[in-house]
Amino acid sequence: MQRCEWAQQGNAAMKNYHDTVWGVPEYRDQYLFRKLILDINQAGLSWQTILNKSEAFDKAYDNFVIEKVAAFDDKKVTELMEDAGIVRNRRKIEAAIHNAKCVLAIQQEWGSFANYLWHFVAGKPIISEFQKAREVPATTALSDEITKDLKKRGFKFIGSTIIYAFLQAIGIVNDHLTTCFRYQEIIEKGKHKKS
Repeated sequence: MQRCEWAQQGNAAMKNYHDTVWGVPEYRDQYLFRKLILDINQAGLSWQTILNKSEAFDKAYDNFVIEKVAAFDDKKVTELMEDAGIVRNRRKIEAAIHNAKCVLAIQQEWGSFANYLWHFVAGKPIISEFQKAREVPATTALSDEITKDLKKRGFKFIGSTIIYAFLQAIGIVNDHLTTCFRYQEIIEKGKHKKS
């Protein structure tokens, strides 16, 4: 079975993530928030490291219920800094709490975090046609635009590279290689959703 090159090199959890999650259009705010925070935590680390810690992250961050994370206090920050199961970086932890508050503000304005994110592509995923991993960019004009807008809204610890990885993961961009078995499956799934 042909997969994207990055998934071929990972363990079983990485292959499962690639085969079932990565690139699938996502519209649930809690999951979108979870993925954003995990991508922020990945900065400077490998995705495999974050994937290995994902269950610990879910537990530590109350399953990424946005309202709960937004209400985390100094005591909770100290608790998280002592949790060996997650990435213990104060700036990333504080960014998660701050960004949860920013997501709540977006929900007030847009009805949902999903509505806000998907409006940048008029609700339709961008379908790339890359054949080799080296062709896939680290940033694009779209990730630059969304990063700029998120920063304007107060989001912290984000940059265009983090946001592009986020867009790939949540299916706003389908960057599965054309040789990957998931490339066409995700396109077909999108067609059925519309009809």
